[in-house]
Amino acid sequence: MTKDVKVQVGGTLRDDLLAFKDAWKRAEAGDERQARVIAFESWEGLASVMTGERYRLLRHLHAHPEKSINALAQALQRQYRRVHEDVTVLEKAGLVERADGQVRATADRLSAVVVL
Repeated sequence: MTKDVKVQVGGTLRDDLLAFKDAWKRAEAGDERQARVIAFESWEGLASVMTGERYRLLRHLHAHPEKSINALAQALQRQYRRVHEDVTVLEKAGLVERADGQVRATADRLSAVVVL
């Protein structure tokens, strides 16, 4: 099963209420799929989490979960300290998890919505 994550930048309270209403209707209809949404208030907020190196790290972990941050740093040919920092930020955002002796991506696909 593909794990999709919607990344949303911006939006209004009305947008949030419509999303809640949609989720409620799906639940009432028996659709138990949970849409994962990571919301950022601004473009700058997203850019502070999703840098080019962090995107490259996510792509690597999606294809090749690693046994440790050290193994990941070696695979990416980057400094351990920087990779550890990136994993920590992505873990807080819900895009990476460390569990069962692995570091891995939590999504198969990210889709972005930017509200102007």
